[in-house]
Amino acid sequence: MTGSGPADADPGPAEHPVEPLLEPRDGLPPLVDTARALETATAALAAGTGPVAVDAERASGFRYGHRAFLVQLRRQGAGTVLIDPVACTDLSGLDRALAGTEAVLHAASQDLPCLADLGYRPRQLFDTEVAGRLLGYPRVGLATLVETILHLGLEKSHSAADWSTRPLPQDWLLYAALDVEVLVELRDQLAAQLTEQGKLEWARQEFAAALAAGPPPPRADPWRRTSGIHRVRNRRGLAVVRELWQERDKIARRRDLSPTKVLPDAAIVEAARLMPAGVDELAAIAGFSGRSARRHLPEWQRALARARALPDRALPTASAPPGDGPPPAHRWQERDPEAARRLTAVRAVVAALADSHTMPAENLLQPDAVRRLAWQPPPAVTPAAIAAELAGYGARPWQIELTSVPIARALLRIEEKGDE
Repeated sequence: MTGSGPADADPGPAEHPVEPLLEPRDGLPPLVDTARALETATAALAAGTGPVAVDAERASGFRYGHRAFLVQLRRQGAGTVLIDPVACTDLSGLDRALAGTEAVLHAASQDLPCLADLGYRPRQLFDTEVAGRLLGYPRVGLATLVETILHLGLEKSHSAADWSTRPLPQDWLLYAALDVEVLVELRDQLAAQLTEQGKLEWARQEFAAALAAGPPPPRADPWRRTSGIHRVRNRRGLAVVRELWQERDKIARRRDLSPTKVLPDAAIVEAARLMPAGVDELAAIAGFSGRSARRHLPEWQRALARARALPDRALPTASAPPGDGPPPAHRWQERDPEAARRLTAVRAVVAALADSHTMPAENLLQPDAVRRLAWQPPPAVTPAAIAAELAGYGARPWQIELTSVPIARALLRIEEKGDE
């Protein structure tokens, strides 16, 4: 590996004092909230040059789902554009205008789905977070990378705001505009470092994979992710969690609220533990006494009644039904000691390779691919067979090239020891 890396990219505050980024260089643009304004903004962006910086603000902790409530774009020659997607719900015209333009996003996997819902689907991508990870930066938040690489201070005080608020406050719009103000400059610096370290092609493959990835499949038994569910000790209690979770999700969807705004997870778990006999006992549980939860007490009571009425055969199992992948790694030693040894060996190979290339192990090879390969390796352990398995698990060519041979060697050593 050659060229400068993260260790010498930030000589420290003594040499590079951080300058606060307080105002957009072109001033705060007006909010685009009409069809005519969107048409004008689209024409300006189409006439610009170079990549386009893109960001989106959501209200995930306040509203149901993960849709965008503000879209920000900036391009050389066009300046910054702030679009209200509540008023301008169709960005397919923007999509056509920017079809041949590279989009620069930070943590693109978070924003691409909500942008696609609006009709904007970039064909070319540069993800500054992924680039930072490949380069080995220990912290890859946007503000941190901007400070480390560009020596500019980016304010992040409104990152968790309720962006569904209307009208949007001016200081929020200012914050949003600054999020794309220097994103292209950051992209250029990161691209230069990727080139110096011989990782630009790796990054291109990662960006292409992000663009090709569809929406994640729905989770099996999503109610099992209720925070604190480990405190529920029996199957009848798990049935209560499931019924309350599903009722809450139905209400949250109807009211366009984040589910935890309707009823906290802690309240669901406590009801499952206490099994209240009537509405008064239910209302006495912390979390059910809030205004939002109290208005739905009849629905909660009916959900509890459904859980109580289930026959034993219909109760959920204590753990999630097995999927198509291997069991949790902490159970391998008991179930298959040989697989546990393979997992340890493969993880060690990936960790050492990642360290030598200055990047997190999970960016060199996804943990799920590591587990699947260790649990069920190919019948004949050869580099070509390992490469085929990794490709089937979604590994990119650059990852396969780096890992297939050393992983095959490690697995063969495990086999040889087993034959002794």
